[in-house]
Amino acid sequence: MIEGKPLRTVRSFVRREGRLTPGQQRALDELWPQFGIEDSSEPLDLNALFNRDAPKVLEIGFGNGSTLAEMAAAQPEQDFIGVEVHRPGVGQLLNLIAELGLTNLRVACTDAVELLKHRLADNSLDRVQLYFPDPWHKKRHHKRRIIQADFVAVLASKIESGGHLHMATDWEHYAEHMLDDLSNSEDFINCGDESGFIPRPDYRPLTKFEQRGHRLGHGVWDLLFKRR
Repeated sequence: MIEGKPLRTVRSFVRREGRLTPGQQRALDELWPQFGIEDSSEPLDLNALFNRDAPKVLEIGFGNGSTLAEMAAAQPEQDFIGVEVHRPGVGQLLNLIAELGLTNLRVACTDAVELLKHRLADNSLDRVQLYFPDPWHKKRHHKRRIIQADFVAVLASKIESGGHLHMATDWEHYAEHMLDDLSNSEDFINCGDESGFIPRPDYRPLTKFEQRGHRLGHGVWDLLFKRR
């Protein structure tokens, strides 16, 4: 505490709400009750959420949801949970779920760190995906990066043995930062080559932003770590 005031928890994101389109608002009103995960202090029963026992994949920060919806459509044998704090993106993904008739995708509009810590059981996830997180490129903001040693430990407790953590970024410095933090963890094994990175796996679709970056010669780094 500082002068009687409690310290604020450092968050890995800043809410940039933006304006909801009528279609996004309608999705939040009409589709959220079926596909949304309500905030609660109660633990989540993931098998009950999907009405089946199947591998569970959690994606943190899905943006507008197009690549996550594409992945869920291409991998119906797996169940996907997308976590995003920006409601326009949540509304967009809900619309995609309805358009594609997806039954293996659910959406949470909350802080992923809190969801992982307090609502998901240990060893409950087959894979965690973190694609193009905010790099917080200014040095004084590096403490806001979601991949930190403490969070890596949380991820390790939630990913089952043999499961994976897959990350991707177009910021080389952040890629090196993530590589260092995961390599220093005794809970994960690097699945990359001598560089520490992997080629983009087929199951991760190219985003439009990434395609544009490729045309401009920008690099993208994929990292895959296996839970011991």
